[in-house]
Amino acid sequence: MRAATIALSLLLAVGAARADDFYRWRDGGLHRDAPAPIAPDVPSRAPDAPAVRLRFEPHAGAIEAWADNALAGPVEIELRAERSAVPGIEPALPLRTTLRAGERRRIARMPDDADARLLMVAVRGAPGARVDDAVYGFPLAGATLRIEQGWGGGWSHRDDENRYAVDFGADAGTPVRAARDGVVMEVEADHDGAGQDRASDLGRANFVRIVHADGSMALYAHLQHGGVRVRPGQRVTAGETIGLVGATGFATGPHLHFAVQANRGMRLASIRFRMIGPQGALRFAEAP
Repeated sequence: MRAATIALSLLLAVGAARADDFYRWRDGGLHRDAPAPIAPDVPSRAPDAPAVRLRFEPHAGAIEAWADNALAGPVEIELRAERSAVPGIEPALPLRTTLRAGERRRIARMPDDADARLLMVAVRGAPGARVDDAVYGFPLAGATLRIEQGWGGGWSHRDDENRYAVDFGADAGTPVRAARDGVVMEVEADHDGAGQDRASDLGRANFVRIVHADGSMALYAHLQHGGVRVRPGQRVTAGETIGLVGATGFATGPHLHFAVQANRGMRLASIRFRMIGPQGALRFAEAP
C-alpha cells in the first residue's frame, strides 16, 4: 500500500489563516509527520486544535475521507487536490459542501493505494446567508462609549473579515453583553497576554462567536483570560453577559473587538451593521 499524503489548511481564530502539519495514512491510521501520531477519530477542541478536522478511515478496500465539524454552528468546506487529480476518488475534486453544527460526514472515497496530496479549507458560516437589517444593542455593560478603531481602521481593520469591525475601549473586566439573540457557535478562553506582532499574536485572542437566526455571526474578541461566561451550543439573548473585556492577542490594551460577519462563498466577510449606543443610534464613519 502506498501512502496517501494529506495537507490540511483551516481558516481559524480571528481572521487568521493557518496551515497544519502534513499527515500521512499508514499502518491503518492517520499520522502527523511531526512530531507524533494523533488519533484519527474524535476531534478535540484544545486552544490550537482545528475547528474542522479531516480524517481518514479504511473501509472495504478503500480509504474514506471524513470531515468533522467541532463547532456549534455551520461551516462550509472545500476539499481539493493540491496539485494533480486523484485517480479513482469519488466524488471528483474539488468539492464543496456545508456541515451542520457538530456534524461528521463522509465526503470522499478513494482507492487504498491512492498517492494523493489533499487540501481542505473550512470557512465558518453557511454560504448565501440573507442577512437581516437587524439593530444591535451596545455590547458593553455600564461603559462610556469610546471607539478606539472604527470601520476600515488602519491598525487591523483593512482585511475583509474585519473591515467593518469596531474596537470599543473599556476597562479590563467590563462585562461584555450579547448584542443580539443567537447561539454560541464557538469560544476561546485559554489565551493569556497580548502583543503587537501580527503574525504571532493575531490568533491568540480569546473570543466568543454567536450565530444568529439569519446566518450572520457576531464576533466578540480580545476577552480576558478565563473571562468567557458562555459555552458552545448555549442560546443567549440580547443583553446577556457573555464575557469580560480583556487584552489578549493582537492588542495594545483592553478593548472589545466587535464585528458582524457572514460567509460569502468560501470567504468570511465582515458586514455593515446598525447599533444603538448609550445615547442612541451610532453612526460609524468608514475610513478612506
